[in-house]
Amino acid sequence: MIILVVNAGSSSLKYQLLDMNGEKVIAKGNCDRIGIGGHISHKTFDGRTVDQDCDFPTHTEAFAKLVEVLTTGDAAVIKSMDEISAVGHRIVQGAEIFDKTTLVTDEVIDQIDSLSELAPVHNHPHALALRACKKVLPANVPQVVVFDTAFHQTMPEKAYMYGLPYEDYEKYHVRKYGFHGTSHRFVTAALADAMGKDIKDLKIISCHLGNGSSITAVDGGKSVDTSMGFTPLDGVLMGTRTGAVDPSAVTFVASKHHFTTSEMSDYMNKKSGFLGVSGISSDNRDIGAAAAKGDKRAQLASEMLQYDIKKYIGSYAAVMNGLDAVIFTGGIGENAPEVREGVCENMDFLGIKIDKELNGSVRGKLQKISVPDSKVEVWVVPTNEELLIARDTLALISK
Repeated sequence: MIILVVNAGSSSLKYQLLDMNGEKVIAKGNCDRIGIGGHISHKTFDGRTVDQDCDFPTHTEAFAKLVEVLTTGDAAVIKSMDEISAVGHRIVQGAEIFDKTTLVTDEVIDQIDSLSELAPVHNHPHALALRACKKVLPANVPQVVVFDTAFHQTMPEKAYMYGLPYEDYEKYHVRKYGFHGTSHRFVTAALADAMGKDIKDLKIISCHLGNGSSITAVDGGKSVDTSMGFTPLDGVLMGTRTGAVDPSAVTFVASKHHFTTSEMSDYMNKKSGFLGVSGISSDNRDIGAAAAKGDKRAQLASEMLQYDIKKYIGSYAAVMNGLDAVIFTGGIGENAPEVREGVCENMDFLGIKIDKELNGSVRGKLQKISVPDSKVEVWVVPTNEELLIARDTLALISK
């Protein structure tokens, strides 16, 4: 059974085609610069490629091109879209409407679009992609949506509510939603399998670290708290995002720069984080290289991230009344041993002790990096959100 997984952004359409018999990637690629020109990069499992500029006024043209490269030309992998059993879409914001994987209907697309105010960069493009997909796909091919926020709908009210007047929650839906849910769900389940234990018996802290980062407390397979909040801006220091900041500091800085609310949002989301603190880059690899050469601001940015993560691990262990394992995943979590070591340093009191030599050699693979007598196991677990979306899609259509 073949599943197409789609992840739409405001100007991009990333995709993977998977054969669920063995869960193998047949082809993957990205249609980008939608609305500002257009380009497609496409690669098959056996190394054939397409890399060309295109005309993508909207997501519809991008999806049509996606179909073209999958089915025709030198890099084709299927004869027609009739060979696809379903399409699974990643959706960032499902709010309180969607708490599970859902079959797409016109009403569902409208509901996703209606949540655009909560995720303006993501949800409207998702809706555009869903409508574009519907125009191009054979009528008998179902579409399925998997929500980043759904995994966190198990958080208790005391964890997701803010100290604002309750009416703001009732009228405007202002609350913590959390993100990276597909990643946290995938890696915690993968860890339970690797440990040979039932996830219902485990207390896990999952650290998804990348350009965007979030920490989640998973108790018995359910999210009970997470660091990202109403938007992905909250939590730990990120590539270009501030992470948690005193709201009065926000209004103070906005007044000093004479920013509008939109300009202040842009400042905090796109000009802060690693980039703002270091003045060098938003990429942790650049930060690490500069820090190793003695750049003080780069060292500070790296230390701030590690400190933030350490605080969340301590607080979430308290929330869950215990801790069995810590996961590092995402681009930084899987490939930055120095970050993992910095986070786990001086955590012996909590039962966390890593093998520094082993940790230093692990990049992008499933591996336990804690010492044998560590009471809390520490693991690197590669994430695979596309595979989880494909699995969810297959499970739903099989019903």
